[in-house]
Amino acid sequence: MQARAFFMPTPDGQRLCIFHPPQGTVLRGRVLYIHPLAEEMNKARRMAALQARALAAAGFAVLQIDLLGCGDSSGDFGDARWDAWVTDVVRACAWLGQQAPAPLWLWGLRAGCLLAQEAALQLDTQCHFLLWQPPATGRLLLQQFLRLHTASAMRTGSASHATQALRAQLQQGAAVEVAGYMLSANVAQGLEQAVLEAPSPAVRTQRIEWFEVSPATPARLGTLSDAARLPWSHPALRLVRHALRGPAFWQSSAVEEVPDLLEATTRALCAPGV
Repeated sequence: MQARAFFMPTPDGQRLCIFHPPQGTVLRGRVLYIHPLAEEMNKARRMAALQARALAAAGFAVLQIDLLGCGDSSGDFGDARWDAWVTDVVRACAWLGQQAPAPLWLWGLRAGCLLAQEAALQLDTQCHFLLWQPPATGRLLLQQFLRLHTASAMRTGSASHATQALRAQLQQGAAVEVAGYMLSANVAQGLEQAVLEAPSPAVRTQRIEWFEVSPATPARLGTLSDAARLPWSHPALRLVRHALRGPAFWQSSAVEEVPDLLEATTRALCAPGV
């Protein structure tokens, strides 16, 4: 059974999806991949595809979706809305549930982790989280994104002023262009308000597999993991944090692979507990 691409119809256009059917005789679960922001999505495509194939080979039904205004889905990036992205995730979960009635994993990378958290609040089923490089806040991601616009201004010492000007435009409801992407005020506001928090009891989460990749030797978890350790620990939740050595494939200039991350992720989801 080969992966197949299709367009999922929605009230505001179509979403490109790639479905990877589960291989073998045992259905282990269903996994929805939620991509990161803007160019990070493109940089991570190789790793996302490799991981999706590996999970499908291990018995998981995996769905990749290009959210509104991203990739080959309807609209331009400037048409995107944070709430529409959350709705896309919820809609994709419903479709995947019809194909494979099995435990649900929301797999997010960077901004995708924040979208997974918000979408989970709207689901009527238990879900588990696979988090790749989760950010502490969306505000941090927004700041990093805006810096792409101000990189050239750093040579003249006006980077700080340029960033403030962009934020002022966004706060006034205007879109801004950053590295070839038209960022809407709605998406910027969604990022500003998004904070990575322990799942609400209403989400009925049991497992979180948290992965961070670092070039450091030995690999170690960031300060976010240390700060989040206690608030995320309670008897009903199994949180496992993994630190792996490797390049920041979601932002490197060349297409990078992290084989250790692929293997560790597959092994973690196949472990007993769901």
